[in-house]
Amino acid sequence: MHRHSITATALLLSLSISTALAQDQAAAAQQVAGTELIPRDLLFGNPERSSVLISPDGKTLSWLAPVDGVMNVWVAPAADPTRAKAVTADKARGIRNYFWSYQPGVLLYLRDSGGDEDFHLFSVDVASGKATDLTPFPKTTAQVVGTSHAHPESILVGMNDRDQKWHDLYRVDLASGKRTLVEKNEDEIGGYLVDDGYALRFATKSRPDGGQEVLQADGQGGWKPYDTIPFEDSQTTMPVGLTTDGKTLYSLDSRGRNTAALYAVDVASGGKKLLFEDKRADAGNALTDPKTGVVQAVAVDYLREEWNPLDAGIGADLKKLQALGPGEVGVNARTYDDRTWIVTYSAAETPVSYYRYDRGDGGKLTKLFSARPALEGKPLVPQWPQEIRSRDGLNLVSYLTLPQAADANNDGKADAPVPMVLMVHGGPWARDGYGYSGYAQWLANRGYATLQVNFRGSTGFGKEFTNAGNGEWAAKMHDDLLDAVQWAVKSGVTTQDQVAIMGGSYGGYATLVGVTFTPDAFKCGVDIVGPSNLNTLLSTVPAYWASFYEQLAKRMGDPRTEDGKKWLVERSPLSRADRITKPLLIGQGANDPRVKQAEADQIVNAMQAKNIPVTYVLFPDEGHGFARPANNKAFNAVTEGFLGQCLGGRVEPIGDDFEGSSISVPTGAGGVPGLVEALKTHKQEIKK
Repeated sequence: MHRHSITATALLLSLSISTALAQDQAAAAQQVAGTELIPRDLLFGNPERSSVLISPDGKTLSWLAPVDGVMNVWVAPAADPTRAKAVTADKARGIRNYFWSYQPGVLLYLRDSGGDEDFHLFSVDVASGKATDLTPFPKTTAQVVGTSHAHPESILVGMNDRDQKWHDLYRVDLASGKRTLVEKNEDEIGGYLVDDGYALRFATKSRPDGGQEVLQADGQGGWKPYDTIPFEDSQTTMPVGLTTDGKTLYSLDSRGRNTAALYAVDVASGGKKLLFEDKRADAGNALTDPKTGVVQAVAVDYLREEWNPLDAGIGADLKKLQALGPGEVGVNARTYDDRTWIVTYSAAETPVSYYRYDRGDGGKLTKLFSARPALEGKPLVPQWPQEIRSRDGLNLVSYLTLPQAADANNDGKADAPVPMVLMVHGGPWARDGYGYSGYAQWLANRGYATLQVNFRGSTGFGKEFTNAGNGEWAAKMHDDLLDAVQWAVKSGVTTQDQVAIMGGSYGGYATLVGVTFTPDAFKCGVDIVGPSNLNTLLSTVPAYWASFYEQLAKRMGDPRTEDGKKWLVERSPLSRADRITKPLLIGQGANDPRVKQAEADQIVNAMQAKNIPVTYVLFPDEGHGFARPANNKAFNAVTEGFLGQCLGGRVEPIGDDFEGSSISVPTGAGGVPGLVEALKTHKQEIKK
């Protein structure tokens, strides 16, 4: 065949492909054209109020809300929430994690800098607004170990300023910030358990085989062996708390069984009493009496979270709360006298609302706030729990979200196939669950089905399921994701050629695996802070992960051995970067302490060396994920344009969604419609 004939054939083929693509895209956007477009700002901007708590004395309500666009702590008299005032003045990242001390009028919050995860612990005097850094040491990550009603003036905090790997234990005075050493950690203790009198009672220590030793204080300032947890039970067996009198130890235990059950252990005699078990899933969240520390109810989360009362009194309360609706209820806070609770209610299509529950007033429920009231009345959609079988017979609990237009009768089954985003959770020792998700709602509103899969290695479903992921990175863990996609195709949710893969952390790694190991399985990928080189990942984890390192090496591969190194090379997407043929978007935080920027740089450089296009978005003031709403919104604006070009859903223009963000695009801006133009007028704002 002559060269001009080949060229003509290629041109015709190219035209037919682009015409088919344009038709696909028009069809996808057309399907949701009649559904109101929900602006990204309503989904990913600051919530109006979140994390509502009440002080232990019941006098003060608190919550997080914006001050000049940055989340800060607000307080108000419990009897009059309208008299609220901000008591913190963060101007950069915002505060995301705070709690009340037992000292009246003093709350505490944790804050890092630029996403470096070196969290400092601050106390705030509510009356004066004075904030004190209780852990004012460089390269130190504070760990809150204990608070006590018996010692309201102080708190127990672990600090790793002496040795980056191990946290020494200090008692810190809340008023002055003065710290007093309780224990110099020279025994490689990974975690401490203290009683209400701040006495050390139990500790855990990693074993060379990846298991755990549980130690008991010997009464003479040292430790003695108490229990041994084998490696296979290390994710599902652990001491979790003591009653206030210190006589009962609560523990989760999967030894001799599959799922983690909750036990009460008599500390004096060692006698164990089974309190709760469920053969489908591990025992989860618990409600404990504020005064006694006695566990009163336990939750189990299989398809959805279910509360199981252990005493009749709390059972009556939970029944009243469940009357709020068919969604899920939780208890955010309880006063010390237990007369007042702060209750949460949410469902997949209902962002969280906060209620005051007055137990001392006949169980009266008063709605306080909605986190995102601007979403009320918007076309939010349900989420449908699924049980999908893997090719080798495992049960993969998964969650399907469909665009409103694709499920007109609201039965959880697609009326016609639509493009789909496979959204992979991080960890991987974590899980997806039922509930409101800004991401799932956003994607559904743009015309995409979303499938979230608990692949093997995920936690919460018993040790056998978690341990089935050992040594299976880029192997059976990835097969589970492919099997779930096949389920979606067979169920009419989507078609084989209209699936994108997206995720953060391990989900970012899974995305990179998807476009390298199985380059024809997905139409495009969005990798957020995902590792590309497992050897460099494991050689650069934070020093204070030392107590968890043996588990990483056992579950992933050991970079300290030649065989382990080879295995990790084999399972690294970087090793197969030249196989990438589909569009790829990468998002990274420059200060990520877990998945360093080098993980993104390596695969971007490898792709550029082979002239493979990639769009790389980098935030200089972020870490492992994008905590600043301005940055999150900016990345999602890019992602929306990227997915629109790939899958054909509708796209809200970038508009002013870069405002206030530190977004930079080192390479590939031309790969996303409108991105080059948006960057030209953007003024970068870096806030740490």
